[in-house]
Amino acid sequence: MVSLTRPVAPDPYSLLPAVPSFEVTSTDWTHGEPVPVVHTNTEAGRNVSPQVSWSGFPPETAGFAVSVFDPDAPGVAGWFHWTVLGLGADVTSLTTGAGAPDGSGLPAGASQLRNDDGETGYIGCAPPPGDQVHRYFLVVHALDTADLGLTPASPPGATSAALVFHTLARGILVGTFQR
Repeated sequence: MVSLTRPVAPDPYSLLPAVPSFEVTSTDWTHGEPVPVVHTNTEAGRNVSPQVSWSGFPPETAGFAVSVFDPDAPGVAGWFHWTVLGLGADVTSLTTGAGAPDGSGLPAGASQLRNDDGETGYIGCAPPPGDQVHRYFLVVHALDTADLGLTPASPPGATSAALVFHTLARGILVGTFQR
């Protein structure tokens, strides 16, 4: 068996250019606490995306993007579990389950990219059994544009890089999970 012993990855957003922050809350996840099993990709989980709300973003915000990222996944690039683009400046929340593969729970104009499992929509937390505690960064990016020029076929890593150039402010809520 391969040992997964390794240092804890840094907070990936602390490595980016500094931007103001704003409040992100969830009725499903509590900052710093374990993610409920329903939001996992385990035998007991159901791959249900969490509810998320945000407020206090800059008034010049033109749109939003939402992502869930695990920097603790084995490998060099972490793991994107969910990316939503095309959220208008008037959208300030997503409901529980909005990340269904068919996108039926998303507001008009929004779209989901493929996650790092290669599927469209939200894929739940699923660290390797016995691995360290993983952190899941539920992030809302306030953007200077409603259209990043990306498509649903854009890879999550490329999207993450594009967001750096258009993020006015960022709100972060972190859940954890371990098996």
